[in-house]
Amino acid sequence: MPGIYRIAFKLLVNDRSKYAALLVGITFAVFLMIEMTSLFSGILSRASATVINIGASVWVMDPAVQTVANTIPLPDYVLDEVRSLPGVRYAVPLYSGSALLKLGDGTYQAANIMGLDDTSLFGRPQIVSGKIEDIFAENAFIAVKDSEFYKLENPGIGTEFELNDHRGKIVAIAHVASSGLFGVPTLYTTYNRCLQYIPNTRFTISYLLVEPNTPADIVLIKQRVAAAGYLALTKSEFMQQISTFYEFHTGIGTNMLLMTLISFVIGLSISGQTFYTFIIENLEKFGALKAIGAKGRELVSMILFQATFVSLTGYGLGVGLCALVIWLARLYLPDYAAIITAGNLALAFSMVVLIATVSSYIGVRKVLRIEPFDIFRG
Repeated sequence: MPGIYRIAFKLLVNDRSKYAALLVGITFAVFLMIEMTSLFSGILSRASATVINIGASVWVMDPAVQTVANTIPLPDYVLDEVRSLPGVRYAVPLYSGSALLKLGDGTYQAANIMGLDDTSLFGRPQIVSGKIEDIFAENAFIAVKDSEFYKLENPGIGTEFELNDHRGKIVAIAHVASSGLFGVPTLYTTYNRCLQYIPNTRFTISYLLVEPNTPADIVLIKQRVAAAGYLALTKSEFMQQISTFYEFHTGIGTNMLLMTLISFVIGLSISGQTFYTFIIENLEKFGALKAIGAKGRELVSMILFQATFVSLTGYGLGVGLCALVIWLARLYLPDYAAIITAGNLALAFSMVVLIATVSSYIGVRKVLRIEPFDIFRG
């Protein structure tokens, strides 16, 4: 059998034009599939950036909320009610809103403003320059150094701006785990300062951040919050809700799915047609092997080996090409959101296996019908 595989390998690689066409078809298909699904994964991850960066175990919100950016203010009494629930270690308010900043050069820039609880500063970002204590100073804000940081004119500590006729001052620079989705820079300050600087409705609490005493208490907390007419979700549940919204309630999921399917069809058509042509052009060689005693299962194993080898090689090249493109894109495009995940790789691999199966089936049917008599008579 190893000898059979060596023959199959030489038959495959010696026909360089067909071998190159097979590799290019599968590589291009894998590249497009992983690129599209990675871009979608990156969009979903950035859509949940606030949830990831704040890091609260349980989020309490209005039941109509679909994404973290779609805030519906909660009445102030909900905070007291949640704090009184059994199993709640502590609960703090979070302000999440937007504002228009007037920068030092006179230009205007929209920004996300996160208001942290004045007492605990729960959900604060990691400070890389300055001190977190300075957030309590007058007009103090913390700038997040992410892909949108340059839109604030790359501010340093002491940089001033104007927000709704109020003076603001950068007192620290912070780093967060995930950048936002909508290309808007983020500033952190205290909850009460948000209420003073930004026009608000009667209710001002965007979310309640809850920490249970133990993970087992989460079920009871969710039940009590639901009985009060509100919704409590764990961090993972909230992220899943956001992902579901973008997958099924916007055109993003549909468009990415169509592009992935188109990539699969392209790879299947190119590899299937090329592999079929390869088998047709090598029928005489397969017939000769059958004439000298090669069994049908050995010929089938040769076809499977060739299809598997080409598919896995093309898969590896496609993954490598996609990783290279994403790396280069991130060097020059800070807002580029694509990330390669295990799910993306598994989906692309399963589709490559399907492509190899269909291509093998086409070749196997043709080879098993070979009659050595017909080959030598020709």
